[in-house]
Amino acid sequence: FRSGDLGAIDSEGYLSIVGRKKELIVTSGGKNVAPAVLEDRVKSHPLVSQCLVVGDNKPFIAALVTIDPDAIKPWIVANKKDGATIKDLVNDPDLIAVVQTAVDEANKAVSRAESIRKFTILPVDFTIADGQLTAKLSVKRHVVGKQFEKEIEALYQ
Repeated sequence: FRSGDLGAIDSEGYLSIVGRKKELIVTSGGKNVAPAVLEDRVKSHPLVSQCLVVGDNKPFIAALVTIDPDAIKPWIVANKKDGATIKDLVNDPDLIAVVQTAVDEANKAVSRAESIRKFTILPVDFTIADGQLTAKLSVKRHVVGKQFEKEIEALYQ
């Protein structure tokens, strides 16, 4: 029986659904959104390291964005933010504006209902060591969803 779900069998032999094989987000309004299109376009911006689109059973699409630690260094110098770290810059209006341009570009590829309405910049990048990336550097959607649950919920407040 092929449902498209990923399962795990626990120690007592019970099957639990742990995720979807095919990445598809369904909003609370019933709109099906393929996150890969948006994520790839946002990640194409030089300052962006990773992008994870969220919105399953939520009223709209949102995103978690991480900044490339190497690419941000020249930006910090050029924008006279000397001594600042990514953690210091997550709420910086200049950095938010730069990421907003990447989001706006990505939104041009999809309909209004599928577009990213809100995003948050995370103070850390996703890593294999922290379990957020696979060996081929794909984002583990369910792991990031659990680790950054508070940030995701804050997007929908």
